[in-house]
Amino acid sequence: MPNVVIIGAQWGDEGKGKIVDMVAARADFVVRFQGGNNAGHTLVVDGNKVVVHLIPSGILHPETVNLIGNGVVVDPLVLLEEIQELATSGIDVTPQRLKISSRAHVITPYHRYLDRYREELRGERKIGTTGRGIGPAYEDKVARLGLRIQDLRHPGRVARKVELVARFRNIPVDGDATLDLPPMRDIVDALVEQGVSLAPYIADVSATIYEAHNRGCNILFEGAQGTFLDVDHGTYPFVTSSNTSAANAATGSGIGPGLLENVTGIFKAYATRVGAGPFPTELDGDEGDELRSKGEEFGATTGRPRRCGWLDLPLLRTAVRLNGFTHLCMTKLDVLSGLDTIRVADSYRLGDRILTELPEDPEEIEQLEPVYRDFPGWAEDIREARERDELPDAARAYVAAIEADLGVPISLVSVGPGRKQNAGAWLPFADPAVT
Repeated sequence: MPNVVIIGAQWGDEGKGKIVDMVAARADFVVRFQGGNNAGHTLVVDGNKVVVHLIPSGILHPETVNLIGNGVVVDPLVLLEEIQELATSGIDVTPQRLKISSRAHVITPYHRYLDRYREELRGERKIGTTGRGIGPAYEDKVARLGLRIQDLRHPGRVARKVELVARFRNIPVDGDATLDLPPMRDIVDALVEQGVSLAPYIADVSATIYEAHNRGCNILFEGAQGTFLDVDHGTYPFVTSSNTSAANAATGSGIGPGLLENVTGIFKAYATRVGAGPFPTELDGDEGDELRSKGEEFGATTGRPRRCGWLDLPLLRTAVRLNGFTHLCMTKLDVLSGLDTIRVADSYRLGDRILTELPEDPEEIEQLEPVYRDFPGWAEDIREARERDELPDAARAYVAAIEADLGVPISLVSVGPGRKQNAGAWLPFADPAVT
């Protein structure tokens, strides 16, 4: 069966959780390959909201095995709390259903401390980090100072590595109460204890995926943040600390890129962004407030209100090029119902130039002026539409125009938060999953 990669095509929060959840119902394995607990997927099941941060979205499906790849940075305390919260909600999280790569790196309290401290130092130029230690953990990984999940099974190794990091990073050994940093000895003790609890979940995820592929299993790779938070290709420096584009599904899970056959991009019918950074089509007034209110645009992880704006086609064209999408899914089309006019940025004006993709220079991105194309809106409630031809004429025309421009089929249009609220049926795993 073709393996499927699902990637956010904007700045994250595109509704990937719902799409991943739908596809995961037919998947044998769901793999998370980058990011940390700075991401959150909100899933709506039988009218109830379930938010997952580190654990892949396939955990809601009893027959699905969920894998956390080597490219993820894992906060052991957060992961254990999430396992417990899901168990309390009646969702079984056993070592048979959740496996963590032994090569994944560990987020510690001193990483969270450094994250908050550095954000304070930036002053008005804050990046908008969640303060969860993601960036500093990736820094230690690249600096070859990192603590890995496999290390948690060895108390002496944990103590040596924590001591080394404290020296290199000039971290207060006795803690810092003002920024919630415990003494290093307490951190070591806690990590060792967490390692005991997580030991049954630790596995060679790379080998697990390869064996599953050879058995013909359905494998879904889910990204966390969106394309333009990619540390290389996003709106730098207002990005996350990992590669969020499709190619990292291979590196971040330990497989060859030839195994990635179906790459699906998820994008909203409009655009949102959390935190600081350029946003060419942002709406600051009543229109932005209306989109935020109707779309319930508040972060699943932080609760922060999302910045809202019109759909940005140059941004999406760039995402298509970066990820090599074979399919697209549009979400939240229902949020646009009731608007008289819907605007779409068709290009950018930069001085005397017209650009049809996002420029690479971040200072140029700050100066972009969107050139809009207007579409007529529709008054109808579209949440009961189950096929594209059941949408109002104006809604169909909107979707078709975007599809034609991007040159990639829009295989599904989400018209509500529920699993079944979709115009079209996208089934990348057409056959029953291998048991």
